[in-house]
Amino acid sequence: MNKHLLAVLVALGAIIPAHADVITDWNTKVSEFITEAKMGTPPAVRAMALVQTATYEAVRAAPPAGSIDAAVAAANRATLLKTIPAVQASIEAAYQAALAKIPDGPTKTAGIIVGEKAAAAVLAARADEMPTGPESYRPHTTPGMYVPTAGVAVPVWGQRKPWAMTSASQFRPGPPPALTSDEWTRNFNEVKAMGGRASTQRTAEQSDVAKFWEYSLPAIYCGVLSSVANQPGRTVTQNAYLYATATQAMDDALISVFDAKYQYNFWRPVTAIRNGDQDGNNATDRDAAWNTFVDTPMHPEYPSAHGSIAGAVGAVLKAEIGNGPTPMLVTSSPTLKGATRQWSSIDAFVKEVGDARVWAGLHYRVSTDVGAAMGKKIGEMAAKRDQPRLVTARCHFDCEQVVGYSAR
Repeated sequence: MNKHLLAVLVALGAIIPAHADVITDWNTKVSEFITEAKMGTPPAVRAMALVQTATYEAVRAAPPAGSIDAAVAAANRATLLKTIPAVQASIEAAYQAALAKIPDGPTKTAGIIVGEKAAAAVLAARADEMPTGPESYRPHTTPGMYVPTAGVAVPVWGQRKPWAMTSASQFRPGPPPALTSDEWTRNFNEVKAMGGRASTQRTAEQSDVAKFWEYSLPAIYCGVLSSVANQPGRTVTQNAYLYATATQAMDDALISVFDAKYQYNFWRPVTAIRNGDQDGNNATDRDAAWNTFVDTPMHPEYPSAHGSIAGAVGAVLKAEIGNGPTPMLVTSSPTLKGATRQWSSIDAFVKEVGDARVWAGLHYRVSTDVGAAMGKKIGEMAAKRDQPRLVTARCHFDCEQVVGYSAR
């Protein structure tokens, strides 16, 4: 296991009540496989959504005579081998270890069949989700003028088929603020003051928050989900539904946010601040040596992807909790040496993610706010679906394809 992820899991184990079930156990394993495979965030979120959807399908389809534990293990294995084949040996080892704990017999066999068929149905339903054809992103430059040569991240991600949205642009926001506006002036000067590597205004606590949220793989958000999933009295079906809905909303949030990023192609703070004398705004001064506290990702700035994911997760959790009390939300981060943070409210968690990206020097305040608002709409839509259709056709296990779908 990756030593940083191990630190996260140890820290979480020390603070979260021990009510884990087969859903949360396998979710932790999937995070380990993602780390081992060195996946980037968008592909990792996609993989997690596929796995959790197959898991939910397996749980809700498992017959009384079938083992849910075997069904979940088989669904995870079959989906993971297709989505993260680079770590096949680790996947197989985890699967065999899980099966070894289940007594042999018809119940175990029935569970395995259910899980494998659930995974096959989900993968078939999502077989056409990726765009086809060559990447068409073109760096903006003039003939003969140098531009940085590193490739940008996932320029085609906004062309993927969403889970619940009607299109990637369904929640596309309006453009970023005009460079001559007061809003731009406020955003420019806030990130310049708070997000620079040499900032004297950012506190030690704010620096820790920025480093904490430098991590963006699904594990950091799944930790927050587990704060609810690990509460006493919850069922395996409830947790399977929670993880499937939340990870689908996270994936849709990234599809939506990358659609907007490459639509607007807005400059990052490190570019804007080093060119502050060229934006037509006398209130934004250039700092030729300014650099970010956290390294800048290789994709356009507006809106914030982290903000969008946090908004989506927050909305799903609010729907899941309803009028009940909110448990302490907890997660940990490898980019802050496995440190654990916690929040007493969902809004506080979402707000901290936005703050972190400004304090890291990566985003303007408007981008984190807009991203969170996009994610909130996506999460609410995912959670409000009547008779939730987690795949395009219900997984049936009598080898017949049936298109109806019942509520959880």
